Amino acid sequence: MKWILRFFPRSFLIRMSILLQPLLRFYFSGSRFIDPIDGSQYRKFLPYGYGKKLRPNALCPGTLSLERHRLLWLYLERETDFLTQQIKVLHVAPEQVFYRKFKAFPHWDYTTTDLHSPLADVVADICALPFPDQNYDLILCNHVLEHIPDDRKAMGELYRVLKKGGTLIAQVPLDENCQTTFEDKSITDSRERAQAFGQYDHVRIYGQDYYLRLKSIGFSPRAVELQKSLTTEEIAQFALPPTEAIPVMLK
Repeated sequence: MKWILRFFPRSFLIRMSILLQPLLRFYFSGSRFIDPIDGSQYRKFLPYGYGKKLRPNALCPGTLSLERHRLLWLYLERETDFLTQQIKVLHVAPEQVFYRKFKAFPHWDYTTTDLHSPLADVVADICALPFPDQNYDLILCNHVLEHIPDDRKAMGELYRVLKKGGTLIAQVPLDENCQTTFEDKSITDSRERAQAFGQYDHVRIYGQDYYLRLKSIGFSPRAVELQKSLTTEEIAQFALPPTEAIPVMLK
């Protein structure tokens, strides 16, 4: 992926993926897998990952959703009323699979922000958000904080712009078998970062103390294990991660 971005701008890649999606949806059509985000069905999902660590049946070819996207959608749909509420939403580093769907919600006051994404309404640094205090009911900030050197500053900004009683959902790569986050600021080379943190542009691997970091900012965090409310057949059909929790924070 890194070499592709060197030759093609993100905006071009996004447009191309949108154009190819109907063809991929048709080619891979079947009944073995379902993407719950739009209900489309497929005979197979594609492997996805970095380096040699490819996960089987991870990427939906028709929507480009990954396991974490499908898990989050099921949580929003089945465990909350966010998708039907009239609320003010901030989406940091918006994922394409959600962007067009959320943008079309007439009942959402929906704003996207990022430093580089062509899908961003507002170009901004997460450590210095240009939004008023207590401005949003829901903030989505998924697979972002592992890229941010000063993640506590970013957490503080998210807390500041979230309304009292509001919700932050901030998924990150998290090693559930490790209590302590691993980070080393001396590792700056992209190849060394990929080896140490799993991806060339990551600066840490979070452990279970991720929730303590968020609590120190003022959030009331909890780990939602949605899979416990799903059947074995649903987990297989939606190609979900078997144990990954969704970090949900209340202000």
